[in-house]
Amino acid sequence: MYIERDPNGDFVLESGDIADRFGLSREEFRRRIHQGLVTSTVERGEAEDIGTCRLSVRLGNRMWRALLNNEGEVQNEAVTFVRGRGHTPRS
Repeated sequence: MYIERDPNGDFVLESGDIADRFGLSREEFRRRIHQGLVTSTVERGEAEDIGTCRLSVRLGNRMWRALLNNEGEVQNEAVTFVRGRGHTPRS
């Protein structure tokens, strides 16, 4: 898998590719994006990891993560289950 960048340097993910990772159709994944249920982050490598990036896309209790080299090629990826953000009791 190769992930492109737009002219601003932002990563452009193909929704169908990511939907597949979560076992969803493209339409269902896009619906969840529009509902605000999908979040993403980009972490840039430092020191010996300079030039690499880790992309994370979270949907509910599942997270897809991919490590990219400086060419935008996915070196490894995985979908894992993550814990909730926790519950803060009201006073």
